[in-house]
Amino acid sequence: MNSFVLMATVIREPELRFTKDNQTPVCEFLVEFPGIRDDSPKESLKVVGWGNLANTIKETYHPGDRLIIEGRLGINTVERQEGFKEKRAELTAARISLVDGGNAINAGGFPPPVLEPVDLNNTDDIPF
Repeated sequence: MNSFVLMATVIREPELRFTKDNQTPVCEFLVEFPGIRDDSPKESLKVVGWGNLANTIKETYHPGDRLIIEGRLGINTVERQEGFKEKRAELTAARISLVDGGNAINAGGFPPPVLEPVDLNNTDDIPF
C-alpha cells in the first residue's frame, strides 16, 4: 500500500488545467518542508490533485498556507534538455487539511463527516 502524509507550506500558487481528452481538472502546486536535520536545507515537492479536489485546491490554497496532505507518492522520469533523465518525486493528493484550522477536503470534494463527542462519564446504560 502506498500511503504518504506530509505537513508542508505552499510556495507556488496552484495552477489549474484540464486533460485534453475528457476535460478532467488537474491542479499542480509546489510545497516546501524542512529537511531531515536542523541544518539541512528545505525540500520541495510537486503536489497534484484531480477532479473536484483540483478545483478546491485552486480556490482554497495559496502560498504561505500550511497544509497536511495525504495521498500517494510516485516517481516520474523526466528527460532533461542536457540529454539525461532525471527522477522526480510527485505527491498525488487524496485529502488536504489546512493546518491553521480549516476543514479537510478529500478527493471527492466533500469535507469529512463531523463526529460528535461521546460522553464517557455516563456509564449507567452499560449492560454488564
